Amino acid sequence: MALEIKQDLRLSQQLVMTPQLQQAIKLLQLSRMELQEVIAQEIEENPVLEDDSGLEEREQSEVTSETPDQIQDFDWEEYMEGHSISTYTPSRADRDETPWENFLTRQVTLIDYLLWQLKMSPLAPREEEIGSFIIGNIDDNGYLQASLEEICKNLNSPAKVVQNVLRIIQSFDPPGVGARDLRECLLIQLSGLAERDPLAEAIVGTHLSYCKNKDYRRLARKLKVPLPQVLEAIKTISRLEPKPGRPYSTEEARSIIPDVYVYKVEGEYMVMLNEDGLPKLRINPYYRQLLEVERADVPRDYLKEKMKSAHWLIRSIQQRQGTLYKVTKSIVKFQTDFLDKGIDYLRPLVLKDVADDIQMHESTVSRVTTSKYAHTPQGIYELKFFFSGKIGEGVEEVAAKRVQNLIKQIIAEENPRRPFSDEKIAQLLKERYNIAIARRTVAKYREMMKILSSSARKKIW
Repeated sequence: MALEIKQDLRLSQQLVMTPQLQQAIKLLQLSRMELQEVIAQEIEENPVLEDDSGLEEREQSEVTSETPDQIQDFDWEEYMEGHSISTYTPSRADRDETPWENFLTRQVTLIDYLLWQLKMSPLAPREEEIGSFIIGNIDDNGYLQASLEEICKNLNSPAKVVQNVLRIIQSFDPPGVGARDLRECLLIQLSGLAERDPLAEAIVGTHLSYCKNKDYRRLARKLKVPLPQVLEAIKTISRLEPKPGRPYSTEEARSIIPDVYVYKVEGEYMVMLNEDGLPKLRINPYYRQLLEVERADVPRDYLKEKMKSAHWLIRSIQQRQGTLYKVTKSIVKFQTDFLDKGIDYLRPLVLKDVADDIQMHESTVSRVTTSKYAHTPQGIYELKFFFSGKIGEGVEEVAAKRVQNLIKQIIAEENPRRPFSDEKIAQLLKERYNIAIARRTVAKYREMMKILSSSARKKIW
């Protein structure tokens, strides 16, 4: 078969994602903090962009600032009367009044605290080196993550010496630190109690699995001890800290700055975007004037490219804010009952409902509600919170989040000695609220809320 070359003319359409369009889509799903970082980076890289925030204040300060004549007329002699400016030297009391360490804001970590105690311990240099290595292998929960064999191999030290140093570290505060597993952690804490509890130590040492299953009667028979004594020992064990390093956790509470505010004014809900902290971008007029002048030393192509990029960024941010406003306004319209009365009145809502209401695509609604928060009369919620699937079989449609809240309420009211099973919770939902869901659905929601099963919630004292 002969091969030949032909030319065909074809006309077709295809969707092309330009860099500008990709940037606009990216801006939609950025959180408030991420948007601030992107804007700051663009201002740094694009010379034609500048932050217009505070321009009016600067101009006002220039107008109202004192003139040179006013400054010259100031009576400095009266101002400094009785206050020498040449003989003052700070005294030691003044220098020591505010120690510099009071300005430190870094939180003391568990490792820092342990190393400080190690320095205070009467150890030989070699033992201190071993102790530093051991502390370096303790995780945030306070557990040693390296075995004695690994420590001995890495430090080329005898096992007896390493064991002695580890025993010293295990005597440090917080109690239980340096343990290699939960059993050892609890035993260390029990050994440090003012009054030793041999029964509690026996339970932790060899029968800890009975505690997990709450099979206390069987445990009493196994130990040949009356049940009340076993329960008393269990109470002692339950007061121990399974994660000694918890008080020194480096995790900090995350502060949330709302992207939008929802207020009720004269019976109607108003939506207001939070513009605080977001730079007000504008094109630097100097570079705009440069493009209007024909000069050989002006890089016109470069400035035109940067000008185009700046215009597109400003337009994309304005579009992002406008889309956020429209979506929030639509959510408020659907969830007015929730805003008035609380979570029991949260109605089922999906992305398509809002997308159809504001004539946008579902993907746009999904992006603009990601990592965005609204301040409402009911509290601060992520915009994703208001989207909840519907459940119910043959009854009124109910939001899944409302059902989760009802399950939490039912469990909070139960008798700890006789907690409700998932089947019983499903029955109570039907009887009290006319919500018919399956037992497995109750189990799924309970696990999502990190609530234990009925057997694990049961208490017998």
